[in-house]
Amino acid sequence: MDAAGSQVADECAQYAGQYQSGFITTQGGNLLCSKIIHLITDNQVKSQVSKVLHECEQRMYKSVALPAIGTGQAGLSPAKVADEMLDAVVEFARQKSVQHLQTIKIIIFQTDMLSDFYESMKKREDSDSSTMESLLSTFKSFFWGKKQSSEKKKSMILEKKVYLVTFQICGESQEKVDATESWIKDLILKEQLGNTVADEAIESFDETQIAILEDLQRRKQVTIQLENKLSPPQIKISGISRDVYSVSLEVQRMIQQIKSTEEEQSKGELLYNLVEWRYPGSNDSYVAFDKLTNMQLEHAKIFKKPYLNVKINKKNYKVDLNTLKATDDQGKTINLQRVAKDEGK
Repeated sequence: MDAAGSQVADECAQYAGQYQSGFITTQGGNLLCSKIIHLITDNQVKSQVSKVLHECEQRMYKSVALPAIGTGQAGLSPAKVADEMLDAVVEFARQKSVQHLQTIKIIIFQTDMLSDFYESMKKREDSDSSTMESLLSTFKSFFWGKKQSSEKKKSMILEKKVYLVTFQICGESQEKVDATESWIKDLILKEQLGNTVADEAIESFDETQIAILEDLQRRKQVTIQLENKLSPPQIKISGISRDVYSVSLEVQRMIQQIKSTEEEQSKGELLYNLVEWRYPGSNDSYVAFDKLTNMQLEHAKIFKKPYLNVKINKKNYKVDLNTLKATDDQGKTINLQRVAKDEGK
């Protein structure tokens, strides 16, 4: 109050007894802010923080700074305060109706309280992995900032998700500020991991694989970068260690799937040059099966399988490999042809 100046003190005296919802709002006075919200302490930290955040949103304020409420003269436990303040911030940030309030800062002057807030975030990470999958995602909700929009890039470049996190450290000396900064960096780096997957098959990634990677990047705490101009092409994955590991496994699975598909296509192409399976078309003509089905039919015959299920014009058919007849679900039967290429068409 001393720093804010006499004008703010006079306003508080003027509004004394007129407060609603447990707080009054005054001008910023000598402080570097436009308004000051003065809380009437009732030890209900979560409720008070929630009311302040909704008041800021209603008044279309863009940012708000909160102290560790109740840890001073009220004598509340810093750990309990950390839990309640973070609960209020997270619940507020989850609301889709939030449009104006973009930045929430929690100012902690006592360095020993940092560990209480950190442990609260870690506890949140462990107990609610679906919404707080990592320390960084908690930081994102803790220091809420709207996602920065970016232009749509080429199909092989994923849109990066970047959340700006700002730490403002106050201390008794530069040495203590530097030590705290180093401590925070160490905490973040302990959770980080980077991995690069290089394979020629990455060059074959199409919209389907890109969509899967974008979904992984949204759901997991990772950043995915495709370097398709390198030889071999690479996918760089960085972020929370456990998520980097799971995403890397998924990328390897996609690569193996592409290789298997390309191998099947190559075999199908080769076999198609030797033999062609056909089904009846219009006007007594016959239509060639696609190369993959063609290969499946030929392999089934070579390995003396009695039947094979195929699709013809989006209908299910059961093919008798001995009689070359195909029967649909309604019992209708059609004749198939197997033509060796050297016999002509």
